[in-house]
Amino acid sequence: MKQKKILPYAIGLVVVVMILLVVGKKAGWFGNEFTISVATEKVESKTITEFITANGKIQPKTEVKISPDVAGEIVELFVEDGQPVTKGDPLCVIKPEMYVSALNRSEAALNSSKARLAQAEAQQIERELSYKRSKQLYDKGTIPVSEFETAEAAYKVAQAEVRAAQYSVRSAEATVSEAQEQLTKTKIYAPISGTISALNVEKGERVVGTSMMVGTEMMTVADLDKMEVQVEVNENDIVKVMKFDTALVEVDAYLNRKFKGIVTEIANSASTTGTTADQVTNFDVKVFLLKESYEDLITETSPYPFRPGMSATVDILTETREGVISVPISAVTTRIKKEGGGTEEVADEESTTSETTSDSKTTVKEEKQEVVFVYSDDKVKKVEVKTGIQDNNSIEILEGVNEGDEVVIAPYNAINKTLKDSMMVKKVKEEELFKTSK
Repeated sequence: MKQKKILPYAIGLVVVVMILLVVGKKAGWFGNEFTISVATEKVESKTITEFITANGKIQPKTEVKISPDVAGEIVELFVEDGQPVTKGDPLCVIKPEMYVSALNRSEAALNSSKARLAQAEAQQIERELSYKRSKQLYDKGTIPVSEFETAEAAYKVAQAEVRAAQYSVRSAEATVSEAQEQLTKTKIYAPISGTISALNVEKGERVVGTSMMVGTEMMTVADLDKMEVQVEVNENDIVKVMKFDTALVEVDAYLNRKFKGIVTEIANSASTTGTTADQVTNFDVKVFLLKESYEDLITETSPYPFRPGMSATVDILTETREGVISVPISAVTTRIKKEGGGTEEVADEESTTSETTSDSKTTVKEEKQEVVFVYSDDKVKKVEVKTGIQDNNSIEILEGVNEGDEVVIAPYNAINKTLKDSMMVKKVKEEELFKTSK
């Protein structure tokens, strides 16, 4: 009977002990199966170069898109795509017959105007002589006033007719000059020395002249000896970019190779893309490629290693600081600090700037803070830091830690969410940590 009475109590005690064992191990009261494994790295002093990454296309620094001034059929085409040309070389001829006829008509009109001028000048001489005779007779009182006035009026009309004929000659001369210019423009020559980087027409095609509307873009002449990359930099980063900043350029066509460049132009006006709700504002930046960084790619068969339109990624080096305290980027996370009560929340959870508890009506203010976890004697300490510039791997620490301190750099999920101040951890090598996670 006694055994039956003791049995329920014994079973209950075993259950309580088992619960205490599980809770105790999870809480870290004993055993170390649930200790978080972390990788650490010592804080050191190094040189950090901050850069801005942007994507764009390679283009010639100088290129001229050629459209004809006159319309017509291309009767001669002297160049091919990719052909080198020198300034002044003939490129093509537009059928000139119509413009020759226009010149002949304008020259005939000019000759006619000159003939009318000669006739008007002869009439002026005749009227002038008649006027002078009438004036002499009038002064002597031998002719009436009406006859003198008629001679005077005829002379003034003759003078006006001469002036009109002179203006007519000038107009005809301008028409001849214009017709000559139009005829001259039927032959198109290279405006610069370079390469035909685009040829959009063939012999026999008809083209539209720019004098009528937007002309036909026939071809492009580009100086492929001087190339640049045009990239779009976001409005948040453009304030850091300065003229003559150094840049490193990666071209998709040349893997594992970086070329050097210099920022030569920064747009003052922005270019926007997208709808009003999700509009993106960028600024165009041009980076000139330094020839000495790709001289080894230049050969006799391939004098121009870069072609217009190639895709490129540019890292613009905006600032370099030497001998600064730095830690790996993965060591820094953002947590939310609550003032006035409450528990700590991680930064990636949804939060508000303030909240009020239903019981105490106490206002709790939340503030984001950048922190690292400093490792010492199997424990981590949460330390608030102030950061500066960063590169791909490291970030500058302005306040919070000193050179030689040991900070947690992995795993990221633990740094971002799990680790707490004074928490027990197990230090392992980073390679072992990744093996464990796998």
